[in-house]
Amino acid sequence: MQEQETKLHKSLGPLHLWGIAVGLVISGDYFGWNFGWGTASFWEFALAVLLVALFYISFALSFTELSASIPHAGGPSAYAERAFGRLGGLVSGYFVFCEFALAPPAIASALGGYFHFLFPEISILSASLLFYILLVGINLLGIKQSASFELTVTFLAVFGLLLYLIASFPFFSWRNIPEWQGIGSISWKSLFSSIPFAIWFFLAVEGVSMAAEEVKNPQRDIPLGYAAGILTLILFAFSIFFVTAGVVPTSEIADSEYPLSYALGKLYGNGSLLTRIFTFIGLFGLIASLFGIILGYSRLVYALSLSGYLPRFLAKVDKKRQVPSLAVLSSLAIGVVCIILGDTSQLVTASALGACGMYVLSMLSFFQLRKSQPMLNRPYQTPLYPYLPAMALILGLFAFFAVFVSAIPIAMYMFLGFLVCLVLFCLNGRMQK
Repeated sequence: MQEQETKLHKSLGPLHLWGIAVGLVISGDYFGWNFGWGTASFWEFALAVLLVALFYISFALSFTELSASIPHAGGPSAYAERAFGRLGGLVSGYFVFCEFALAPPAIASALGGYFHFLFPEISILSASLLFYILLVGINLLGIKQSASFELTVTFLAVFGLLLYLIASFPFFSWRNIPEWQGIGSISWKSLFSSIPFAIWFFLAVEGVSMAAEEVKNPQRDIPLGYAAGILTLILFAFSIFFVTAGVVPTSEIADSEYPLSYALGKLYGNGSLLTRIFTFIGLFGLIASLFGIILGYSRLVYALSLSGYLPRFLAKVDKKRQVPSLAVLSSLAIGVVCIILGDTSQLVTASALGACGMYVLSMLSFFQLRKSQPMLNRPYQTPLYPYLPAMALILGLFAFFAVFVSAIPIAMYMFLGFLVCLVLFCLNGRMQK
């Protein structure tokens, strides 16, 4: 394969990266997190969100060192391969593949739900499939166009969340927040069950590293864009969590595909102009994440293919648009099947489990590279080393264990999938690059 056929175009700056980071995740504020109130009490779930937020802060400050030092579209897989060899790259690649392959159909289902809220005559399934196909098509246009589109819809999504908070706040009352009963009243089983939905507030933010090969100055721009994105997401997560609980009973939205529209509908009426305007804007929040994760997924598949973990033909880049078009189209095949056959909460959980596995392996890679390659160029270095990355590793292990024990059947299916990949990988003789 010729070099020009696989080289990606460098055109992204820190603002684009902020847009990608926030856009990847912002749908988690619009839906998905609320399922946690179906498995845990208010304070159990609040504690889960706090622990997950602390994890993402420590993880982001550590992970940025890896992404700035090793700017590679494979992201976590590339770091693990460099630290632990081909097997490490395969394991990490499988985890992040599960995360980025299963999150889009979950988001598409919610997108169909919001659209159905506005236009009841159109089924959720039809709307989900239509939006998925449309956004895959836009991803084929090129990285600069894709990033600009992502930035635009992210700004609209942020505006929608601000509108929701402003419209809801006059009805907020602390009396609607249950009293804290003490740590002794916490059911750790329930808290564990809510961890996947707490993770949904931040899931896939690390996908910004997968655009590293298309960043003009990755050593400077990735830390700036990533840090700004994490801060934005944490502020929105806690604001949405508490304001929503203060205006509507949590039990009423615990299984809703459009919880924020439901809350505004309770306050202003389902047919009110404000509710319908917000729901329309909310579509852009879901579009931002769905589009961004499809983008991250395609770059991941491109990198894994170049590295020999996936069939090589998936790394082919369209000469005119400089896009890995077959990698983009592969997301369409997986997404359509999952939308038709999958359950949204199960897709959320499976995606979260893949993310947690990748987080743990990334932090192990961090420590291994610090030990084995001390002279590696690190334009950004993690503060409070080794305490902050150790905190990220411990909380990552806790999150992985919590998601695993709360969804053992899903974990077993994912493990079987990995065994199949491992056998095929070994049969193809790719343990050596």
